[in-house]
Amino acid sequence: MLSEGSEAVSFEDAQLVREVQAGRTEAYGFLVRKYQDRVFNTCWRICGHLEDARDLTQDAFVKGLENISSFRHQSRFYTWIFRVAVNLALSHRRRSKTRQAASLDQTRGADGTQAEALAKRVRDVQAEDPGATASNSELQGKVVAALQQLEDDYRAVIVLRDIEGFDYVEIGAILDLPIGTVKSRLHRARMALREAVVPLIQRAK
Repeated sequence: MLSEGSEAVSFEDAQLVREVQAGRTEAYGFLVRKYQDRVFNTCWRICGHLEDARDLTQDAFVKGLENISSFRHQSRFYTWIFRVAVNLALSHRRRSKTRQAASLDQTRGADGTQAEALAKRVRDVQAEDPGATASNSELQGKVVAALQQLEDDYRAVIVLRDIEGFDYVEIGAILDLPIGTVKSRLHRARMALREAVVPLIQRAK
């Protein structure tokens, strides 16, 4: 049993889940605190709306707690809860009509801004097309705008791989896809993002 004041880092996720499944729901709070920021950011990047992302994050953890008895320890908890969150975010996005999207550049990740992380993936188009020149900040803005326009499936795989840094196995578990499908979809998503960015840059010249 968790003692008061225990640190989340001292327990493996699997042990925390077992504590919750045994009826000690206070252990779930450690899991929430451990993953809530990343789940929120993923929901935000997929749905594109700040307040909706907050609601989706809360819904994901509530649904996770309600269904914790079904967790069979065949995958890691964080891939399981991310799968719940991504499914909720994609369903919400498909139901939603035109909404004003919050900029991805309003929060920072470990390697700089979120927009920078995406810009790194498309920066090589400038080398391929000498006419598509843009400043770093301009490119980031164009990438953010282009990401908003991607198909839902492409948007999800870009967010999970190129922003959140999940590996192919983890993405496959989250999206319920074979690894080969994850790789091919990511390739198509990156190409679609690049193809969307170049015209935006050229029109801005």
